[in-house]
Amino acid sequence: MNGEQLRKKTSSGGIAYGTMLSMGRNPRWSQAISSFGLDYVIIDTEHAPRSRAEVADFLAAFTYSGVVPIVRIPIPASHYVTMYIDAGAQGVLAPYCETVDQVKEVVAAARWRPLKGALAEKAVETGELPSEATRAYLENRNKNNVCIIGIESVPAIENLENMLKVEGIDAIFVGPNDLTITLGIPDQYDHPDYEAALREIIAKSEAAGKPVLIHHQTVELTQKWLREGARFVLYSSDARTMHNGYREEFGEIKSVGSELGGETIGAVGESEEVI
Repeated sequence: MNGEQLRKKTSSGGIAYGTMLSMGRNPRWSQAISSFGLDYVIIDTEHAPRSRAEVADFLAAFTYSGVVPIVRIPIPASHYVTMYIDAGAQGVLAPYCETVDQVKEVVAAARWRPLKGALAEKAVETGELPSEATRAYLENRNKNNVCIIGIESVPAIENLENMLKVEGIDAIFVGPNDLTITLGIPDQYDHPDYEAALREIIAKSEAAGKPVLIHHQTVELTQKWLREGARFVLYSSDARTMHNGYREEFGEIKSVGSELGGETIGAVGESEEVI
């Protein structure tokens, strides 16, 4: 799969599956990830301390994996959009967007690079380009670029309908941790206000023909919101999945050790990673 195929899959009502890479730094991770049947991965640069060169190596490793590599950029700015697309990303996730201008800047960079400045603004505002030859060239050059807009606050929800009017958005991302904080109910993912906010985001986005991905950390929450319409599935992260997998498996191994007279098993909680 490539970015263009992922865009077609989700725009036609299909379900896509992916995860976040928050910890892995070795490009060989791509070999493991590509064997899980995923459609895409989000390589995090908003919270994870990765250099530009490290991200470029990761992107190169995913090029022929069949898994679409998308980069979560640090802020919704055109500089980061073009920087990572030039490095090989097949899309970007722009976090914490709250204004139409922020969305236009991200979309212009993803859809019409290398146009910049006034011409890029005109392309997003009016759809006008220097020529039809330029349009055909840029559409082909940028056809694999998936453009995802992050909605992570109450002001973003209030302005969502206006932001969705910007042509060129492929999907809407929800960051549950940030959103619950702005709702005044940190990490309360069963709270009625949180659930109402998600339903509002899904309803408005689907009405505009845009799929929603919600970055939940548990199978139960991911299943629940897939059933409620969040069909661009973004589940957990490499760090959290590794932590929970080792916790469960070593718990089983240590239980036998305890039976044989080994030390008592200490309780190990779930990963506390919040991204």
